[in-house]
Amino acid sequence: MTESSRPARESGPAVSSLPEKIDTDECLRLIAPGGVGRVAFGTGAGPVIFPVNYTIAEGAVLIRTAFGGPMDEDLRSGVEGCELMIAFEVDRFDYTAREGWSVLIRGGAHHLISDSEHAAAVSTGLESWAGGERDLYIKVVPVEITGRRVSRS
Repeated sequence: MTESSRPARESGPAVSSLPEKIDTDECLRLIAPGGVGRVAFGTGAGPVIFPVNYTIAEGAVLIRTAFGGPMDEDLRSGVEGCELMIAFEVDRFDYTAREGWSVLIRGGAHHLISDSEHAAAVSTGLESWAGGERDLYIKVVPVEITGRRVSRS
């Protein structure tokens, strides 16, 4: 094939910059409105990831789910005061612009079981998109908060 008979190359998308770290305060600002995120944790059958509705309350991630579901049973250590570490992630992307951000929070999963904890969680107004009864609240107090942003250069 000669140079002149080769098909013309289409110009590719604009090159994005390398991911930049987002500081903790900016991470918290980005996820503060609440919405949908993902919870990741290990089970006996291997790692799982679930989409969840969340809100931020008193500096912690609050998730509403169902008693008896995977986040209830698989996130219990069986040892009082010992919380299982999980990951919680929220991201937003503009696929056309090739820009976006991602925030990752790691912390212990604390089941809110006392009456006062449950009442405080209910008062946030957090709703679950999933049907059925969702009366279990799980709080994730951040141990580590990291974030990355990709934007056009």
